[in-house]
Amino acid sequence: MKLEKHPKEPEIYSYYNSKNEKLWMYRHKYYDNLGNRKEKKKSGFKTDKAALRALLEVKALTLRGETKSIEHDNLTVGQWLDIWYETNKKKWKKTTTENRKNAIYNRLKPLIGHYKLQKLDRYTYQREFINALEGKFKPKSIITWHNTFKIAINAAVEEEILIRNKFTKVSIPKDDEEVNNNYLTQPELDLLIEDAMENEHITNCMFILTLAFTGMRRGEALGLHWSNIDFENNTITVERSRDTLSTHTPKTKNSYRTIIVDKELIQQLKKYKLWCKELIFAFGKKITDDTFVFISRHTAEPISADTARMALERIVQRTNINKDITLHGLRHSHCTILLNRGVNVKLIAERLGNTPEMIHKVYGHIFKESETEVANIFSESVRTIGAKTGAN
Repeated sequence: MKLEKHPKEPEIYSYYNSKNEKLWMYRHKYYDNLGNRKEKKKSGFKTDKAALRALLEVKALTLRGETKSIEHDNLTVGQWLDIWYETNKKKWKKTTTENRKNAIYNRLKPLIGHYKLQKLDRYTYQREFINALEGKFKPKSIITWHNTFKIAINAAVEEEILIRNKFTKVSIPKDDEEVNNNYLTQPELDLLIEDAMENEHITNCMFILTLAFTGMRRGEALGLHWSNIDFENNTITVERSRDTLSTHTPKTKNSYRTIIVDKELIQQLKKYKLWCKELIFAFGKKITDDTFVFISRHTAEPISADTARMALERIVQRTNINKDITLHGLRHSHCTILLNRGVNVKLIAERLGNTPEMIHKVYGHIFKESETEVANIFSESVRTIGAKTGAN
């Protein structure tokens, strides 16, 4: 391969590949931390400017003495995890070693092992690892695997292979299926809905009403298109989920479902659709079946979960409901109210996109309360019979 030196930059060269395309490369000589003479080169740039930008980055690293990051720029995530594990496994406790081995070889490497360690960014990690696991495994497990990865990345920073740890602010799923006090009673929910309809903007109001009346997950509601709402048959169909990063498939296979809703919600959604049509038209567009249902009044673009979350926080504050209710808490409220009304667990599970087993696991406190109530009713009956018998 014949190289032709750049007329202005002595470390930039041009050449022709096998397809007779003109490409660019750089060759930079430097001394490592031990004083050894080395050369860093990289080819395949389509323009001399691109090659120069890359060269300047390398020069900046050498000036800062960060030569290790130059030498390991082709190291993959998988290769580094192998090095880190094999180097340190004898120092760790047996349980720690097994847990980290499982995290590396069963979770991390299969999903992100092929990425270049220095090129992997936070958003890619969030999408390809965290989001890929969410819904398939418990949040506690995902957090454990994520912590293993952060420790390995910190080790790469200490070895000067990476400049910093970019994964400290990754969004980790919370255990939303933990109910605790994150649900409303029927009177509290009535109060919340009344306030939303009186004080919140129509989009926020309709989003909260939809969660409360259907038990949907927030991502499922964010992912609704107008084609998912059947105004004639009073149903809403869940077939996708949306978050801040992407639109994707729902949480589980059971999440694909059609929910029957009451006429009141359907009527409210009809009014809301008319408002959406006018807003979207004002932005020079037309509403279609694929238009997202919940849109911002400022941009006519889909709202984020944060918009709805802040609306809910305002409502809770105004109504003095003394609970830390989240958007997922509206799902819990929907379920607990149905359970208290004696609705069949299988029907509730289908409505929520869950399994009966999950309903029993998550909402066990409701069943215990019901069992206590049944026992009290039976005791009252026995006492009544005993009193009558004694009277005779």
